[in-house]
Amino acid sequence: MTADSSAGRAFRAGRARAQLDDTDLALLRELERDARISNKDLAARVGVAPSTCHARIRSLVRRGVLRGFHAEVDLEALGRGLQALIAVRLHSAYRARLSPVARDLSGRPEVREVYLLGGAEDLLVHVAVEDSAALRAFVVEHLSTRREVAHTQTSLVFEHLVATPLVATGPA
Repeated sequence: MTADSSAGRAFRAGRARAQLDDTDLALLRELERDARISNKDLAARVGVAPSTCHARIRSLVRRGVLRGFHAEVDLEALGRGLQALIAVRLHSAYRARLSPVARDLSGRPEVREVYLLGGAEDLLVHVAVEDSAALRAFVVEHLSTRREVAHTQTSLVFEHLVATPLVATGPA
């Protein structure tokens, strides 16, 4: 196998590496584009039999390479058109509570994602709310009043651009 060959590329699935061949990568690429594609259409796009496609997808799920199939929801249609990224720094005495704080925040209905960070900030919290009053209420009630939180910095999201699908470019 040459260094440029994608056959046998190793990708991380959790902590273990999964060996993925060109067919697996093609399936993943198509699913990143459209997770609702039928098995028949997916098989045709990749050039394999539907039974092979089905078995490969089941294997990718079983090995943890595919962790889910998701719908993209229009947040404005749900009345949550204001999005923000909130950087959170904990007091040093509470850094051991980083994971519990993150889990607690991720359970809030306003929260879309929580990232645990290295660097000056400890968490990055992505929220989607109705308006600026709801954003202020979230920051005050669920961040500023927590004894663990030393500092927050809120940045409004004006636009979100989706990056190139990961599989389209291969591993970094």
